[in-house]
Amino acid sequence: MAMAEPLSGSGAPEETGDELVHRHSPSPNWDERALPVTMIVLHYTEMASAEAARARLCDPESKVSAHYLISEAGEVIRLVPEEKRAWHAGASYWRGLRDVNSASVGIELDHPGHALGYRPFSEPQFEALVPLLHRIARAHDIPRSNVVGHSDVAPARKIDPGELFPWDRLAGYRLCLVRPEKLELGDPFDNDGAFYLALERFGYDITEGRKAVEAFQRRWRPRRIDGEIDGELRAMLFQLLLDRDRGLAR
Repeated sequence: MAMAEPLSGSGAPEETGDELVHRHSPSPNWDERALPVTMIVLHYTEMASAEAARARLCDPESKVSAHYLISEAGEVIRLVPEEKRAWHAGASYWRGLRDVNSASVGIELDHPGHALGYRPFSEPQFEALVPLLHRIARAHDIPRSNVVGHSDVAPARKIDPGELFPWDRLAGYRLCLVRPEKLELGDPFDNDGAFYLALERFGYDITEGRKAVEAFQRRWRPRRIDGEIDGELRAMLFQLLLDRDRGLAR
């Protein structure tokens, strides 16, 4: 992995002895895990610069952190050791887990987000993410179905990393689930209630139903995000559940 330029004003990268991590910037915002690591959660920073994001993630007053921050230039910064519980997911839920922070590794992607000018994610950033994500998933035996976005685990509050994040490219590296294209059995749900129950079974918090549908769309059908349940969404969800039950989600 090529050495990225250090963040502006941050000085030379520390020697890490790690080919995938350019430097450490320890955050005080962590505590002990209560669960084994079974998930990876991807975020965007929605801040003006990587340095501003790093400063906030390392500020004890902010009460937020992540395990890694990846700049748009491709610099990977470790903020919290993986064996510790970083504070990145907030109030969240996935597949019965309400302490997502305890069960996950959080990766923040330097990006302006929707608030500051949403745009495609940079190529150097993606190239730095892929090997890091591969190593984390392999080290903790994380299934592809548990590599998720912040919006998946907190649909009522969050929309990151958003509809432009290249999930399909990650899926090409077998680092997340493939978007269903061949919808074998069509639309099996005869009403919205059945769809919501299936959405919950797949992993989502359906407390705010429309937001949960938007989160599902943002992840699986980003070309149209309207919160409306339709036949295509029902068929996609059924295919995802079918593939998982067949053992194809690892």
